[in-house]
Amino acid sequence: MAVKTPGNPTDNLQVEQMEVREHLSRFAPFDHLPEETLSQLAMNVEVAYFRAGSTILTYGQAIKDLHFIRSGAVEVYLRNGDLYNRLAEGDIFGQLGMMHKKKVRFPATAIEDTLIYLIPDALFTELWANDEDFADFVETEDQSRLRAAVSKQEADNPLMTSRVARLIPRAPVTASSSVSIREAASLMTEEHVSALVLLHPGADIEQNWQPGDPPLVAGIITDRDLRTRALAPGLPYDTPVSEIMSSDIVYIPSDAFVFEAMLTMLRHNVHHLPVLQKHKPVGVIGLSDIVQYESQSGLYLVSNIHQQTSVSGLKSLSKDVRATFVRMVNEGANSHMVGSAMAGIGRAISQRLLELGEDKLGPPPVPYCFMALGSMARDEQLIVTDQDNALILDDSFDPNQHDAYFLELATFVSDGLAACGYTYCTGDIMATNPKWRQPLKVWKEYFTEWIRNPSAQALLHSAIFFDLDGIAGEIEFAETLKTLVAERAKRDAVFLAYLSRAALNRTPPLGFFRDFVMEKDGKHNNSINLKRRGTAPLSDLIRVHALACGSRAQNTFDRLNAIAETKLLGDGVANNLRDALEFLAIVRIRHQAMDVEAGRDPDNNIEPENLSPFERRNLKDAFLVLSNAQKFLRHRYHASSGGIIN
Repeated sequence: MAVKTPGNPTDNLQVEQMEVREHLSRFAPFDHLPEETLSQLAMNVEVAYFRAGSTILTYGQAIKDLHFIRSGAVEVYLRNGDLYNRLAEGDIFGQLGMMHKKKVRFPATAIEDTLIYLIPDALFTELWANDEDFADFVETEDQSRLRAAVSKQEADNPLMTSRVARLIPRAPVTASSSVSIREAASLMTEEHVSALVLLHPGADIEQNWQPGDPPLVAGIITDRDLRTRALAPGLPYDTPVSEIMSSDIVYIPSDAFVFEAMLTMLRHNVHHLPVLQKHKPVGVIGLSDIVQYESQSGLYLVSNIHQQTSVSGLKSLSKDVRATFVRMVNEGANSHMVGSAMAGIGRAISQRLLELGEDKLGPPPVPYCFMALGSMARDEQLIVTDQDNALILDDSFDPNQHDAYFLELATFVSDGLAACGYTYCTGDIMATNPKWRQPLKVWKEYFTEWIRNPSAQALLHSAIFFDLDGIAGEIEFAETLKTLVAERAKRDAVFLAYLSRAALNRTPPLGFFRDFVMEKDGKHNNSINLKRRGTAPLSDLIRVHALACGSRAQNTFDRLNAIAETKLLGDGVANNLRDALEFLAIVRIRHQAMDVEAGRDPDNNIEPENLSPFERRNLKDAFLVLSNAQKFLRHRYHASSGGIIN
């Protein structure tokens, strides 16, 4: 086929060469090349045929061609004979040898009858030297390519790359918490600020704070605090400002990213964040400072949610929830930003429904904690979600006296969530179920029994309830359960072994030759469910490792950070898992956003033929990371003996 003719290469291609060009153009690293370059390749490739079982390359032999698989399947080995990879149509091999002394570094064998396009050294070297994308591809391994893809996504979004310190408009205006309301208001007026940072009496902001020193900041007061806590109740103007300040301060360190500040505001529904540097206040950032980085912030939506006075009012915001989701995706937000923002919106709706419920039913007869479970608790909620929740009640709870109230409250909230688009849980994991509406002492018994006796049902409950977050009421009730899980699970090798076995039930959709394995369930035939076969099994196995480490973290990325601080995983493994999770999640998120924009009901299923070659390639890389991680999980936690292999 190496027929060379003068003139424009594209004008002189034979039928066979045109077919070669078309096939190369479908796969990386050739899919971005101009037609003239592809035509030049097609005119110069040779075709080699290898029968199943025959050797293609042996270690150390001279190599003068890049190998591209036209059809068939190939196994590539390490020099010690261990299997390194299985390759199929569209994959390349031999490039490392081409770049290093022209000697084969990884032997290769055909495991099916295989056709190979041989791209000569001169053309390979020219592309390697002059085409940056081609060079990046052939120089990196699967996981490095995945890291590059995720890094590009993050670099394209200013929320991900800008530090909070850049947003500080000025040094903070401070005063002692002992000053009067009048003095505080006068100072804020003189300085033209809407928030005042209050220091403990006698504290000096100019002194260097040392570990062990008492905290400098006592609280914060805003314009709204003055209106709602001082003027409206008619407090005397000489009242100490400490009586109306917010002392449970939510703050952000100066080296945090802007997106972290946005998520903090979302989670806590605050519009002012003190910025601290080494425990000293260096500024205050407001909602407007964040919004300059996000065209229409979910922060405004959360604020609007808390102003609604009825379920119908909350329901009317459903379209705004979807619009916020689509905007964040189109503006390049990563999966953590999107998941946290959507979870913050879901929390705000739940919190407002609880407030409306209490307005309707009266104050609760005993203290309670409303507990979110699953994706909302992990800050990984998307637009396609149901409701998973429960009630933790004070131990003084008497079902005969009090349960009628909490059933009515739970029903009000659950029905309200359904009206707002959060469908009822098909597994009945909701506070309307009396089993999930219990005093704290019963919840402790539940969790202890699930860990002590990991039956199939107990493992199912563990996978659901061990992702928990108190979002209203007595939050410390939920924190108590988090502590219980963190302390007991890490000490119980049998439980971890059984939980790891359960985490292996859902496998990535990769066939023997790394082809995608499609769903065959009618409605979603020939598609891949990215939640069931991708993000969910990743979250499951990461949860096991996090429990083994004694981590209290709920978010999967935070759990990975906790795991990375230990020696449980090998070097770089946590980063590979993080990249795989991010890429799988963002493809799923973009798919849902496109469905919303097209007026379709969003779901978790994608059709590989609708993906770009870039997405298909990196999806395979991400699924391979998941597959390897599941192999490690199976080895690390030995279910049959109930022990852990060290």
